[in-house]
Amino acid sequence: MKPDLDVTSVPGWAVVPTTPPADTGGRSWTVITLDSAAIAVAREWQRQIASVAAQSAVRVHRAADMAGAVTALRTDLEDARVGWRLMVAGPAHACLALRAEAVALGVADDEMTFASTEVAARSVQCVHCSTVNHVVVDLEDVTQCAGCCRNLLVYYHVSRRRGTYLGFMADAEELPA
Repeated sequence: MKPDLDVTSVPGWAVVPTTPPADTGGRSWTVITLDSAAIAVAREWQRQIASVAAQSAVRVHRAADMAGAVTALRTDLEDARVGWRLMVAGPAHACLALRAEAVALGVADDEMTFASTEVAARSVQCVHCSTVNHVVVDLEDVTQCAGCCRNLLVYYHVSRRRGTYLGFMADAEELPA
């Protein structure tokens, strides 16, 4: 039985590709794209923001990798003032990782908007050996840990600190033959 996502730590946009409208309630914006599909989302957000603010209030970064995205986030956050918003578009696993960085830097949930372009890939952290497994797997499915070879159940829990799903030994109660 699948739980209602509202009672889990998994954001809806990490399960179903989602493109929310731009947060036009801000005064300045950082938009970060994490893949080529996200570019169209960023353009639409820019168009929506342009209806309420000067285009110069929006900084758009096309990150080639997570290091570039984190650098863009840190750089823009140094100049951030009241009314700053972070808007990120890309694969859900990358959005979750960047959200974890933003949370660590003190960005509040209501200052962030995410659009997911792909949701099949997940970063699953093994609770037994701490290996982070980057796999294509559904929630409640089982995947083998690359670190300890345990069969991990991918659970309805995302760490806000790490941006990873929880994976724990699926067959722990079974006795070996």
